[in-house]
Amino acid sequence: MKTNLKHLGIVAFLGITLYSCSSDDDDPNYAAPVISDMEVGIGNSHVGYVGSDLHVEAEVVAEGTISTIDVEIHMENESAGWVYEYTYEEFSGLLNTTFHKHIDIPEGTTTGEYHFHFTVTDIQGNQTTVEEHIDIEEIDDTEAPVINITAAPSENQEFASGETISISGKITDNLALAGMLVALVRTEDNISDADVSGSNTSVIVMLHTHDFEDPDEVEFQASINVGAEYDNNMTPALIEGDNAWQSGNYYILIKTKDANGNGTASEHYPITINI
Repeated sequence: MKTNLKHLGIVAFLGITLYSCSSDDDDPNYAAPVISDMEVGIGNSHVGYVGSDLHVEAEVVAEGTISTIDVEIHMENESAGWVYEYTYEEFSGLLNTTFHKHIDIPEGTTTGEYHFHFTVTDIQGNQTTVEEHIDIEEIDDTEAPVINITAAPSENQEFASGETISISGKITDNLALAGMLVALVRTEDNISDADVSGSNTSVIVMLHTHDFEDPDEVEFQASINVGAEYDNNMTPALIEGDNAWQSGNYYILIKTKDANGNGTASEHYPITINI
């Protein structure tokens, strides 16, 4: 009888021990999130311009999965100057992500030195913050970027399904580039150059970026295969519906702008597509 009781005691002890181990596995203590490769400003310049936007990019890894990412920008004296506070919840549940945003700096913003805070919180409440100093400056610039094309399809060149349409060149600016777009536009849609954008679902995006290693100069090559399922937007999108591939006349258009919003559009490079 005593032997049986002893065996029962051992079994009970092992059961408690196994349960405790199981509970620990279900509730691990995760390491705090890791933030790396932080970039603030064009070319990581730590400079933003009034009336333009501030490029922010970082790599984020969170063992316990991301809950929120908070960005805060303010002057030393928080009662003065521009204040930006925003909680990004779109990354919730991800183990890792590339954070890439462009934060508008309103017209009339007080210039000077600002504090930048980038905070990642995981589902357990662990937080990691990166702090940077940035300068917000007034920009006096009316000179638009210059587009030079080095290679393009011949006029009305024909392209069949599976063939590659490409164009390349160089864009320069006297101060700082802020964005560029290479779009394939269907001629019969009669879209004005001003309405050609990365968000216009009637065009096919061959290249779209706001990030430049050298803020005043970029060499580019844009291409797309006829019949491709996805475009080459910053977040690739399905080519379907309004911009679905069709046989007919198209043209390539290059657009660019600088940090002060001065814009340039190229001439049209007409081609023909036969599906």
